[in-house]
Amino acid sequence: MSEVPGPSALPDSPADRAVMVVERTLAALEVGGRARLSETAEEIEILVEDEEDSALLIGKHGATIDALQHVAGRVAFRGREGERKRVVIDAAGYRERRQAALERAAERAADEALSFGRAVELDPMSSFERRVVHNHLAERSDVETHSEGDEPDRRLVVTPQRGRAQAR
Repeated sequence: MSEVPGPSALPDSPADRAVMVVERTLAALEVGGRARLSETAEEIEILVEDEEDSALLIGKHGATIDALQHVAGRVAFRGREGERKRVVIDAAGYRERRQAALERAAERAADEALSFGRAVELDPMSSFERRVVHNHLAERSDVETHSEGDEPDRRLVVTPQRGRAQAR
């Protein structure tokens, strides 16, 4: 078994640290592929290309890639107080497909809330996914959103704006 590097063996840059986590995970999962880095002032994005089995890397409902994203973010900024960027990891276009699915679910929930004049709860989702739905529905003036519950069962709730429910 190989040794885990100590803090002094980690690359200096947060982006390089995050890439290291992804590359080692790919090797450990034996899925192949390589990590391509893209960095902005707000975000470190790592795209996994040419992976042999993206389903294994993504996991059920994105659980594996979400966990990898969390760990890569923690390692990237460990010991760097006050310095933070969002770390996003994607493979096989999963993030784009998931965002589209979340936006469709948000629209269905908004329509249902308006049609029936009541709050509609969505399934539990990560904070990242809840933010996608909040941001998507923020453009609408006929519904509002809030989150309820505790992790990992925290849910987004869509409610009609007062006086906006349609009579049926």
